[in-house]
Amino acid sequence: MAHYGDHVNVLDQSIGEGFALYQGDCAEVVKGLPDNSIHFSVFSPPFASLYTYSNSERDMGNCRTHSEFFGHFRFLVADLLRVTMPGRLLSFHCMDLPTSKTRDGFIGLTDFRGDLIRVFMEAGWILHSQVCIWKDPVTAMQRTKALGLLHKQIKKDSCMSRQGIPDYLVTVRKPGENPERVGHTDASFPVTLWQRYASPVWMDIDPSDTLQYRSAREHDDERHICPLQLEVIRRAVNLWTNPGDRILSPFAGIGSEGVVALEMDRRYVGVELKRSYYEQAARNLRAAKKQQTLFSVAASPVDRSGVA
Repeated sequence: MAHYGDHVNVLDQSIGEGFALYQGDCAEVVKGLPDNSIHFSVFSPPFASLYTYSNSERDMGNCRTHSEFFGHFRFLVADLLRVTMPGRLLSFHCMDLPTSKTRDGFIGLTDFRGDLIRVFMEAGWILHSQVCIWKDPVTAMQRTKALGLLHKQIKKDSCMSRQGIPDYLVTVRKPGENPERVGHTDASFPVTLWQRYASPVWMDIDPSDTLQYRSAREHDDERHICPLQLEVIRRAVNLWTNPGDRILSPFAGIGSEGVVALEMDRRYVGVELKRSYYEQAARNLRAAKKQQTLFSVAASPVDRSGVA
């Protein structure tokens, strides 16, 4: 990975065996990546103005309106199409977004997932698949105190009560013939596993299965606001990539997609704007690569002399 993306515009970079992590504006960094060089992308984009990750004007999450977010996001989507190999895929994690009376003038939901899909399709992507990821409405109620999820609202006026908001993994495909097909054997991908993956609703995703939770970091360490569950990343990587494939995340956060990519013997390219997230991601990637190397050595056959 030492020579991949040599001409990207970055603030800093961390290059290791099997990965390249860049600190910078993802729209500018991806613009500097070679055409048709990415096998698969997986990421969770900023949820428009729902969360503010930094005070940088380059931060897509630091916006006042959804139209402002998509005005920036469209530049990235076009370049993601350019750098992706023909016939290969991109998956993004998202949810529909709640509105608020103070910000939006009404209590309801916005079709953020649909808006994202339309932006990708306008850029030339093909909508490939969607999976709904179940979330516990009780946990969501305790965390957000959303009016529509409160039990007392049922007694007050149930017309303002609603279901919880699930996550989605939406996958789009670049037009063209895939030059490097991804094939699986019955042994590596049995029918029972495929039936789980093929379900349009994933009920078995552990919400605590995140890099943030697994790292058991102290309060002084950087915490990502909404890290993507590792099992969601694993399933996408396992289904749609080959070992050695190059996987891109333009919103690297603390490195969740990269850690999974390295653990599954793929290569990783990540971009993160926020300095503290970038530094934490670099530490996580180096630790994952070290762990993978130790695992590979331990699993290698050993001859009588004890040399692997």
